[in-house]
Amino acid sequence: MEYIIIFIAAVFVNNIVLSQFLGICPFLGVSKKIDTAMGMGMAVMFVLTISTIVTFLIQKHVLDIFGLGYLQTIVFILIIAALVQMVEIVLKKVSPSLYQALGVFLPLITTNCAILGVAILVIQKEYNLVQSVVYAISTAVGFALALVIFAGIREQLARTNVPAAMKGIPVALITAGLLAMAFMGFSGIV
Repeated sequence: MEYIIIFIAAVFVNNIVLSQFLGICPFLGVSKKIDTAMGMGMAVMFVLTISTIVTFLIQKHVLDIFGLGYLQTIVFILIIAALVQMVEIVLKKVSPSLYQALGVFLPLITTNCAILGVAILVIQKEYNLVQSVVYAISTAVGFALALVIFAGIREQLARTNVPAAMKGIPVALITAGLLAMAFMGFSGIV
């Protein structure tokens, strides 16, 4: 039951993008097409899960033991950067079209504050390894869900007659705000 609560809270109630406002750059940048949004969601899911496991183990078995907790942010950033490079190499070989579609946004996963935020949050929440993995996967699912929904809405908005002053980022920000308000409706669940 505990893991189900972590899952529901991370996906819907405390959505990393819509509630905690982490990962806004790829949320706004990659959300013009559903295909690209799904690819970015999958890449973030992989990197977020693996980086959370690795950073958790490094924190508990190296930084805490040797009293190097002050190096947490730097070490976590280096781990995340290495994992993103690995994902970039794999995507380039496995799916060149997705690699091209993600373009400059793939390296942005390195600086995606959602990845670093989750790695730090699992330490602050004092989760064990299994809880950390559940939280990381749930957060990634929530990120991907918000990204795909937002991309679908933006695709529809591209086909509508939006006033000139509202085209582009202004209507996207208003839409993101409305989507965040919709996700706030889940706050009574957990």
